[in-house]
Amino acid sequence: MEHTEIERLFTRSDGSYAFARWGRPVCPVVFGVDDATLEVVKAAIEATCVLAGHEMGEMDAELGSNLMIFFFREWSELPEVPGMDRLVPDLGSLVARLESIEANQYRFFRFDEVGAIKACFVFLRMDDALAAVSAQTLALSQIVQSMVLWSDVAFQDRSPLVATAETTILRPEIASLLLAAYDPVMPVAAQDASHALRLAARVDDLEARQ
Repeated sequence: MEHTEIERLFTRSDGSYAFARWGRPVCPVVFGVDDATLEVVKAAIEATCVLAGHEMGEMDAELGSNLMIFFFREWSELPEVPGMDRLVPDLGSLVARLESIEANQYRFFRFDEVGAIKACFVFLRMDDALAAVSAQTLALSQIVQSMVLWSDVAFQDRSPLVATAETTILRPEIASLLLAAYDPVMPVAAQDASHALRLAARVDDLEARQ
């Protein structure tokens, strides 16, 4: 990928550049699905962590579970979840805003003292559009968007996934970018667009080794 393409993926709608990756093992928990779907979601998390070269764990020492994924029917259900108002600030106003725009998904990140991701909360309101998507595709899409802090407009025009004859996978350039982002020589967080140049160089290096 050209560095300009990478830069766009981390340039937010307000023009600022912001990147962060997980600084600790991803320890997931999933709510609101049956056992079969749970296995699909956890398999997607594990596969994405393996691809990125990042660790997946059972329990975070500080938070217990640090990647929480919620499936539900209506946004109004969120305030009824015990303790949810402590996880998500201004929960009431957030729910009202999401209802007003008829959103079907929302991700909220928390960061540690050096700017790395320490927690991510994924909320999926299963409307007709999301219900029509296979569990594998939905899970993979959400996990990829939770592995790093992408721009808020990164995938508005093009999905990070591509369908093959047999399944749905990450676009190869997005897979390479994730692997480069988790290279130990790269910073866990960045706010300068020169970071995209470094990512592009790592992608080129990784692809040259293949």
